[in-house]
Amino acid sequence: IQADQDLSFKAMEQKMRVFSDIVSKDPAVDTLTAFAGGGFGGSNAHMFGQLKPLSERKISIDEVIARIRKATSKVPGAALYLQASQDLSVGGRGSAAQYQYTLQADNLEDLKHWAPILQRRLATIPELRDVNSDQQMHGLQSSLVIDRDTASRLGVSVQAIDNTLNDAFGQRQVSNIYKGLNQYHVVLEVMPSAQESPEALKSIYVPTSHGKLVPLSAFAQYQPSSTALSVNHQGIFPAITLSFNLAPGASLGPAVQHILDATRQSGMPPTVHATFQGTAQAYQESRASQTFLIITALVAVYIVLGILYESFIHPITILSTIPSAGIGAILAIKVAHTDLNMIALIGIILLIGIVKKNAILMIDFAVQLEREESLSPLEAIYRACLLRFRPILMTTMAALFGALPLALGSGVGSELRRPLGVTIIGGLIVSQMLTLFTTPIVYIYMDRFQSLILGKRVHVPLPAPAPSAAHSD
Repeated sequence: IQADQDLSFKAMEQKMRVFSDIVSKDPAVDTLTAFAGGGFGGSNAHMFGQLKPLSERKISIDEVIARIRKATSKVPGAALYLQASQDLSVGGRGSAAQYQYTLQADNLEDLKHWAPILQRRLATIPELRDVNSDQQMHGLQSSLVIDRDTASRLGVSVQAIDNTLNDAFGQRQVSNIYKGLNQYHVVLEVMPSAQESPEALKSIYVPTSHGKLVPLSAFAQYQPSSTALSVNHQGIFPAITLSFNLAPGASLGPAVQHILDATRQSGMPPTVHATFQGTAQAYQESRASQTFLIITALVAVYIVLGILYESFIHPITILSTIPSAGIGAILAIKVAHTDLNMIALIGIILLIGIVKKNAILMIDFAVQLEREESLSPLEAIYRACLLRFRPILMTTMAALFGALPLALGSGVGSELRRPLGVTIIGGLIVSQMLTLFTTPIVYIYMDRFQSLILGKRVHVPLPAPAPSAAHSD
């Protein structure tokens, strides 16, 4: 909960109770805990709610958030930002939304100028919701300005002013009261009713050097002004974090790209540095290393297969089945309206090891026929297709049905597992339909290419076995 920055802690507590009453009345909410202040400032509060089991509430957590957001949107003077809490979080700063985008600079004034500009730009991106900032630069303070000449004429010293204000508002311990079992501290301060506003300074009297009391307002006045409630840092530099949630149906990848485009178009100087934090940073880093990981996996597979088959060409035939699996995975993600997140990327990496077994079953048998029975490549791959079709189909169906619970599950945590099952099923189906026809063709053309490089292959039939002694007579 985020309220006006000049709101007192007592008023913030009342706002928190209003929001707590609304949220706790939602039929999907089981328990709710709320607290105000803490390390987040007096104008902020936090609530942690636990939903009922999915079998009881019948709607997803995103639908619950949308319903609560609508119910609390009419509360004046404060805003409620909602996000689904995950058991496993990936770093990040504490914020009002799930994803963070942090601005850093060595000059605080640059941050104060550019953070609101970028925040307004991000708020116009359709894929984003609840765009918020942890910038707290509009708190209220009162500065006491002392007229030293007037104070000197009245016989009031600066030390006397300091001691008086400390006694009134410093909560100074002046004594102890001892009882039989306990002791109690005696704290000196003005009445709580005299601490509610800066007007209370007018009722403060300061002793003079002549032993008289002079009102503080006779030689001093207070000036209200705005100030920063807090200045956050990341490392050694001041930082302001812009947090955001994703709109329903939006993916993190396009949202990250739109944010980067908005940052470039804003015209921020090089002195202001922007980086993603938490889950968004982990996703961006995984996207950056994805190409390297896939290439490394392909190279490792090529080396292993090349050693096993003692060939530079046949591993390429096996690797030719992988693009069809990738196409199938992407199509399945689109059809199922699933995000291409880190779990889906893990599924694509797994497909590299799963789908190439179709080609391995065919090519391994074909190479064996060529070497042991001196068959031509066409005859060898034809017989391999006939004899290995059944094990190919059985292994594919076993893997496909094994991934069905991941894709069709509806229990707790199914949103996390579903992208993995969808990518595996989509990749297996498309690769199964294509590789049964493309692998023999690629095998024949690769064999011809190898013959062109190494010379024309001569197929020598195996010698007939010698006649036995029983028939020699």
